[in-house]
Amino acid sequence: MRRKALEQNQEMTGATMKDVAEKAGVSTATVSRALMHPEKVSAATRQKVEEAVVAVGYSPHSMARNTKHNESKTILVIVPDICDPFFSEMIRGIEVVAASQRYLVLIGDCAHQNRQEQSFLNLMMARQIDGMVLLGSQVPFDTSREEQYNLPPMVMANEFAPELELPTVHIDNLTAAFEAVNHLLKLGHRRIACISGPHDLPLCQYRLQGYIQALRRSGITLDQHYIVRGDFTFEAGSQAMKQLMALPHPPDALFCHSDIMALGAMSQAKNMGLRIPQDLSLIGFDDIELSRYSDPQLTTVAQPRFDIGREAMNLLLEQLQGKTVNSGSRLLDFELKIRGSTAPSSLREKIR
Repeated sequence: MRRKALEQNQEMTGATMKDVAEKAGVSTATVSRALMHPEKVSAATRQKVEEAVVAVGYSPHSMARNTKHNESKTILVIVPDICDPFFSEMIRGIEVVAASQRYLVLIGDCAHQNRQEQSFLNLMMARQIDGMVLLGSQVPFDTSREEQYNLPPMVMANEFAPELELPTVHIDNLTAAFEAVNHLLKLGHRRIACISGPHDLPLCQYRLQGYIQALRRSGITLDQHYIVRGDFTFEAGSQAMKQLMALPHPPDALFCHSDIMALGAMSQAKNMGLRIPQDLSLIGFDDIELSRYSDPQLTTVAQPRFDIGREAMNLLLEQLQGKTVNSGSRLLDFELKIRGSTAPSSLREKIR
């Protein structure tokens, strides 16, 4: 009997809200409402959920919270890819504000979303965290709009996805991309290619539109062969450069959706014997620290990454303090940093 009890206790320790939902024959959203807002479900449903909780041994860990204020003093930050240096300053901005208010910050890596999806959802549903900051465009678990109302406050930073109806802090990506490409046009470049990020990310869609609008404003016909998609990695930039330079009429300038891809493209260009900027002008996006240490230094769009993180955390704190925060966009300024990787197209002719 002792062994059986021990095995049961071990099984209970690992029980999740999904286990409760399956046992009760309801959705996880219903389980959440039954536990957090029992008045919103019928007595029969509430009883089924309560019996399932006991049967599977699920615990919402309510003892982990500050019983006086019903707070955990913990914030969850969801990062699309923890290995991408772009997010470091944003996280630092969040951390500085959180620490000033004695909040602990947990980092969740969305790159392995499928494995951690249920863990994130459990943290939210069980109220082990007070709120969440999304540094990407997607909630890292499948929730209906109805279910979102039962979750703690959320703020989006860096991205803008109006359909989620969340408070948001970001820059005007379309205008920033337009100005970056327009800089290349002013330098006399006409065959301007674009290494874009993934199609499903809103910021990539905005940056691509900025690129297209700048070309059209100058009367240049869009060539789809000049648009190559990558995944914000060095390798993606390198592979895109190979593809672009193999075209019958390769580009004389390149706009990249991230500094990482721009640096990958720059490395590959050098391996191919191309000179930057004499043979190819190159412009990135983000102004990560590495962009100032490349050879030549990278012309790029500078995002106020620390400020984006700081303002996102301030918005979350306002919600946690009971203040009304309107959903939608809070725009911060960007800056085009002109460095050594871009030059007038006529420079090649003068050197030759």
